[in-house]
Amino acid sequence: MLTLHHLNDSRSQRILWLLEELGTPYEMKKYQRDATTRLAPPELMAVHPLGKSPVITDGNVRIAESGAIVDYLIRRYGKGELMPAPDSAEFEPYHEWLHYSEGSGMLPLMLNLYVSRLKEAGAPLQPRIDSEIANHLGYVEGALKGREFFIGTSLTGADIQMSFVAEMAKIFKKLEPYPNLGAWLTRMHARPAFQRSIEKGGAYRFAQ
Repeated sequence: MLTLHHLNDSRSQRILWLLEELGTPYEMKKYQRDATTRLAPPELMAVHPLGKSPVITDGNVRIAESGAIVDYLIRRYGKGELMPAPDSAEFEPYHEWLHYSEGSGMLPLMLNLYVSRLKEAGAPLQPRIDSEIANHLGYVEGALKGREFFIGTSLTGADIQMSFVAEMAKIFKKLEPYPNLGAWLTRMHARPAFQRSIEKGGAYRFAQ
């Protein structure tokens, strides 16, 4: 049985959303963050040495990276949907967005999270971080101009992957200057499969 190891308020929410979009049978094992530290529970260490989420297991397959999970699930269970044809002009841009989300888009947002906890000690770094956030969100905003989805005319794994970038930007109150990105996120959150993922996964503070 395909199993998602799901941690609340984490990147695994988008994997749960993807599974709902795919409509393929799966099992979900829930893990809860520590209420004080917000860290994942030690039980996740038994699933993967990093103790992080998301992780999927599917027979003898175990995958822990979000982009790799999205790619695997769509290739394995997508029946040709949710990704462009490999020989199409849209495939490489699609593949780039899969990697961009975590490889570039999330970096300044995570730096913002950690440096903000340093309070005054982190103040000298904040202008550079803000500049990088604006650089990346501006890039994403331009990519969505006149488009309903990142690639093509229907939902793909690129949209699934990029959702967490937009959600984090919204949490940090960085989304307002980027109406294309904000409108896109609203459309993604309105999808029935996303709503089902919230019902099944539990409260998700990034969908506020």
